[in-house]
Amino acid sequence: MTQQLTGAATTSGARTRWWRDAVIYQVYVRSFADSDGDGIGDLRGIEERLPYLAELGADAVWLTPFYASPQADGGYDVADYRVVDPLFGTLDDAQSLLRTAHRLGLRVIVDVVPNHTSDRHVWFREALAGGPARARYHFRPGRGPEGELPPNDWQSVFGGPAWTRVSDGSWYLHLFAPEQPDLNWENPEVRAEFDSVLRFWLELGGRGVDGFRIDVAHGMVKAAGLPDIGTAEQVRMIGSQTLPFFDQDGVHEIHRSWRTLLDSYPGERIGVAEAWAPSAERLALYVRPDELHQAFNFQFLRCRWDAAAMRTVVDDSLAATASVGAPTTWVLSNHDVVRHVTRYGGGAAGLRRARAAALLMLALPGSVYLYQGEELGLPEVTDLPDELREDPSFFRGAGQDGLRDGCRVPVPWTDEGPSYGFGPGPGWLPQPESWGAYSVGAQTGDPGSTLELYRAALALRRRLDGLGDGPMSWLEGPPGVLVFTRPGFVCTVNTLPGAVELRVPGRPLLSSAAPDISGESVRVPGDSCTWWAI
Repeated sequence: MTQQLTGAATTSGARTRWWRDAVIYQVYVRSFADSDGDGIGDLRGIEERLPYLAELGADAVWLTPFYASPQADGGYDVADYRVVDPLFGTLDDAQSLLRTAHRLGLRVIVDVVPNHTSDRHVWFREALAGGPARARYHFRPGRGPEGELPPNDWQSVFGGPAWTRVSDGSWYLHLFAPEQPDLNWENPEVRAEFDSVLRFWLELGGRGVDGFRIDVAHGMVKAAGLPDIGTAEQVRMIGSQTLPFFDQDGVHEIHRSWRTLLDSYPGERIGVAEAWAPSAERLALYVRPDELHQAFNFQFLRCRWDAAAMRTVVDDSLAATASVGAPTTWVLSNHDVVRHVTRYGGGAAGLRRARAAALLMLALPGSVYLYQGEELGLPEVTDLPDELREDPSFFRGAGQDGLRDGCRVPVPWTDEGPSYGFGPGPGWLPQPESWGAYSVGAQTGDPGSTLELYRAALALRRRLDGLGDGPMSWLEGPPGVLVFTRPGFVCTVNTLPGAVELRVPGRPLLSSAAPDISGESVRVPGDSCTWWAI
């Protein structure tokens, strides 16, 4: 991994390909750091905390949307793609953040939301008035004698029908909230507008951003005719089956055109697909040499704490991306899922497994995404008052757990204060009383803390030649134990609750729980991961 930011090539003329093994830290903007005391995180707060991320060992920062938005879905309902929402600051703040990040050796990736706009976007307001502007979205007549039924049986990811009727009787498509009407990517105006938006951010302040995380990269093209699916179990099918509104082949032509645009700028700017695909092979199509640089590996995120299941996911992921010459990405948590400490069982057991999973992830070939607070071992907050929740899925339809708010609770920086250092006053969501013990201040300098484990692991990952991008081979291990080797390095992962005995594979470098070495044997604690030098 390199922090050299010298443009498209190094002084020797070789491309750095920094993104193939980068550690990218996700910042959920409203919950990271509040500089002005309004309870909401902002760009200035992030800029003030950038030295922490550089010292942690991140190579890049990914920022969730900070554009002008009514905030119906945490900023993923964009009203103006070229304006910073006053909640988060100004365009000058964005430029200042970019300058500081680049000075610290951090690249900056921002979200782009091309599947839908806000219903407050000027385009949608024009569409509601009728006429040619409607061609930018998916408007259809309803079914039934009076057009009173939705045009098809598609369901919103947030629950309920994916269609809303307007005053003249027609319906518009929204795969998410009604405040997020889907754009029609068959319309050339849509394509031209997003080319312009990307260029705006790539050129901001001269240097611009270093890449884009593409929200719903799999959903921008819908099947011709918008056919019925025939079942109401559509949300559960996402990521396991092809649906007429997700993972259509037509999305790849869009991503190829964006790759050409990104490659026209110096500095190796990248595109990252948030894409749900029914198989690792389908996901790999998004990262072919002429398409995007990375795609999130949700199969790894969704994998249970089980050695055999994890090995299968790792093998399938590496094989699929290798087939197109792309790196694999690894991620355990993000702003849309329950934090992995809680997914792995919660409490002491969940934290042990989360610490071990972090070392496993950081030892695998490819690039890694960290979600803010995971380096602190933060659990999901599951007891938020209903009246404070903002996740739209909490308010729509049966079967939606609404737990996305629980992973978005503001980060604790100090062990005291009204928001544990998040800001000068309380945050937009309440933090548990236990949050102070998880804070950066409380964990810094404690060799047994999760934060110091991450710091040590990221420092080793940067220093050891065998980690990051490169080869990997499995070694024999007992049931429930993963053992693999990288050049000069061995990783052992015990997914069982009890200790297992192994032959000492080398010199211990780092462990989520200390192994007990006796001669040529070692007892590896349950739910732990150890790195060994060979």
